[in-house]
Amino acid sequence: MISVEDWAEIRRLHKSEKMAIKAIARQLGVARNTVRAALSSDGPPKYERAPAGSVVDAFEPQIRALLSRTPTMPATVIAERIGWTRSASVLRAKVAELRPLFAPPDPADRTEYQPGEIVQCDLWFPPKIVRVAADVWTAPPVLTMVAAWSGFIAAVLLPSRTTGDLLAGMWQLLSGSFGGVPKTLVWDNESGIGQHRRLTVAARAFAGTLGTRIFQTRPRDPEAKGVVERANGFLQTSFLPGREFGSPAEFNTQLAAWLPKANQRLLRRTGARPADRLAADAAAMGVLPPVPPAVGFTDRIRLGRDYYVRVMGNDYSVDPAAIGRFVDITCDLEHVTVSCAGTVVAEHERCWDLRRTITDPAHVAAAKQLRAAFQSRNTPTTGRVEPSHQVGMRSLSDYDALFNLNTAPAQSVKEVA
Repeated sequence: MISVEDWAEIRRLHKSEKMAIKAIARQLGVARNTVRAALSSDGPPKYERAPAGSVVDAFEPQIRALLSRTPTMPATVIAERIGWTRSASVLRAKVAELRPLFAPPDPADRTEYQPGEIVQCDLWFPPKIVRVAADVWTAPPVLTMVAAWSGFIAAVLLPSRTTGDLLAGMWQLLSGSFGGVPKTLVWDNESGIGQHRRLTVAARAFAGTLGTRIFQTRPRDPEAKGVVERANGFLQTSFLPGREFGSPAEFNTQLAAWLPKANQRLLRRTGARPADRLAADAAAMGVLPPVPPAVGFTDRIRLGRDYYVRVMGNDYSVDPAAIGRFVDITCDLEHVTVSCAGTVVAEHERCWDLRRTITDPAHVAAAKQLRAAFQSRNTPTTGRVEPSHQVGMRSLSDYDALFNLNTAPAQSVKEVA
């Protein structure tokens, strides 16, 4: 077989120099049949080595039989069924080659997005690097929302993945970062939003107030929201490395300072910067509602003698003057507020840890005063208490005459004897 250089030279001499086959063969020192073959070939010569075969080829009929019955059978199970004792990588390569012949294809179509149409939502879970208390590190979820057409990323760290916190985070990002309401909010099978494509009551109320639709994808279908999945990977590799966070507020501060830079990068998918396309995306979205939707955690209970309320796994003190009365609890992403008959009786910064007791010293002092006043009111006075007026004593014979009771004269002991 001649080399590619000789093949190219033969064709050049024959076409450009108008040399005959015999002259080309004499000049290059090759056979005339080699020159004829080079001139008649459509492409350069290439060396193809005959496959030497593999030890797994003898097991191919058994592998095919197993895959025909169960196309999704793992390679480890196939190795056990056929008695494979050699290299696992060789068997995996063979199974990967044969599996497409039996498994039905599952193509993923390219999706064309329109401005203001879709915002994809997802939760990203960084490692335990956020300090929520002294020597307590945790990994709260980060709500990530990406406008599908522009690629604009908005994100915020949440205390939990409960329904109230998810809706509060969505409202904060929609009103603060996007400035509008898309036609559809895409979620996966997140339990705080709904399961089996059945939204929670709070999520349905949230969508109704905003005039939008919350669509949940099928389980194990990450391609349906690939835009936000790639954004989560971008946060993991570009924002997180080398950072330390002393509190959740510090995490959100650093994240808010980094996101404008991230939205200035050039996207290969769109060929533009997300920040440059955000205005057109927001202009196609719906307007924000005049009344904010109900988000966060709310509850109404009767305050007990313990003058504490439990909110999202923590206990918060309340003014003890409200003991025995109904109080309304409101919890957002940052504060816990308790009111009684329209008057605020407690206001605390929200704790991101669990099983903590948050106490206001003013509430303890008020409870001490109320307890002292209660005890002094119910303590009996020492000494004899004189009656304020005299009560008359009635003769017993008056009662006998009233009930017609005739009593016999008492007999002496001697008469009875």
